[in-house]
Amino acid sequence: MYSEKVMDHFSNPRNMGEIENPSGVGTVGNAKCGDIMRMYLDVDENGVIRDVKFKTFGCGAAVATSSMATELVKGKTVEEALQVTNKAVMEALDGLPPVKVHCSLLAEEAIHAALWDYAKKQGITIEGLQEPVNDIGEK
Repeated sequence: MYSEKVMDHFSNPRNMGEIENPSGVGTVGNAKCGDIMRMYLDVDENGVIRDVKFKTFGCGAAVATSSMATELVKGKTVEEALQVTNKAVMEALDGLPPVKVHCSLLAEEAIHAALWDYAKKQGITIEGLQEPVNDIGEK
């Protein structure tokens, strides 16, 4: 059912935790399944993500997609991080069962929400980034 990579990222999540004084924080969730993801970014003066951490409340696939998403954006510019899609997360994990695709969407949304918070704090606009809205009541 789950790929070896999904099981590895669930059993040994990368970049789990919080960043003190983050450059940006994004929280997203899905009220239907109960998954909640929070992503923390530490962005340097050149717009490069030097550190990223996550906290996820949810199923194994939610933890695995959060972990993989952090791996995909670490060391990237904010513009490059914006290009990380749920499809890229799924491909990096060698796929997800159809009923767990929503977890990869949450991971993409968490990245975008953290980037939005970063841009807001910096007073900048990131081309192509839209204000996040999710169904856990946060904006």
